[in-house]
Amino acid sequence: MTQRSRMAAAMALVVVVVAAGCSETSENKKQLAPLTLKEQASSIDKSSSGYLVTWAGVLGNANRWHFGENAVALISARDGSGKEVLRMEQPLDAVPPGRSLAFTGQAVAKVKPASVKIDYRPASWHPAARIPSSFRRFPVSDVATEPLEPGSYLVTGYISDPFRKVANSLVVTALLHDEAGRLLGGGTTFVDDVRAELKRRFVITVSGVKGKVADTDITVRTWGATAKPYEELVAGGTVPVNVTKPTTKPFAKDRGYPPIGDRRP
Repeated sequence: MTQRSRMAAAMALVVVVVAAGCSETSENKKQLAPLTLKEQASSIDKSSSGYLVTWAGVLGNANRWHFGENAVALISARDGSGKEVLRMEQPLDAVPPGRSLAFTGQAVAKVKPASVKIDYRPASWHPAARIPSSFRRFPVSDVATEPLEPGSYLVTGYISDPFRKVANSLVVTALLHDEAGRLLGGGTTFVDDVRAELKRRFVITVSGVKGKVADTDITVRTWGATAKPYEELVAGGTVPVNVTKPTTKPFAKDRGYPPIGDRRP
């Protein structure tokens, strides 16, 4: 084989490899599952300025290695004749790999709606920079749900940061369910300057709840339409789980089995 023939064969091999790589990337994109609307709830209440429409939903991301970015919730309400009286576009935060995103909102309609529908605009996909287990959940503690006026609840609790880097802004969402697990409604708040060594309190008022609340689910996420805030926290490292010193005194004698050949009493 001449040198020119060998060069032509090498170039052909490069073209085949590149084509295979492009084909593989295309297949990976095709295999990504779309976001799914797992739960939704809405309510309509008379207000001084019209009719207050309140909604809550949960979007699921079945892709374990990709963030769902730039998704938008589409909320529409129609009156009894089918005419659209309210339409909202709600930008959503990035959905972590293999997890769900809870979101809530409210708007005022001038005409009384008869029905409310929640839909969403598809997300764009961003490969996770680390393995999924690196994206630790934000610890939640001391959650309390107290009834206020009919259809309204006050949800309080504390959150902390499992990462070494300070979380500048986190989104806390409370979802309320009945005994059957049906979503009744929810509310959202922001908590800033969350640190590992200091718990931060959150307070959420949930309104428009129709039914008896039996369970409260709290989710905490980074704020932003892209994965960047979460990935920056992960890149800064995590805080060890056991960071406090033991409070018990050391044993006077080792309670384990003695090493082989140890003849001490």
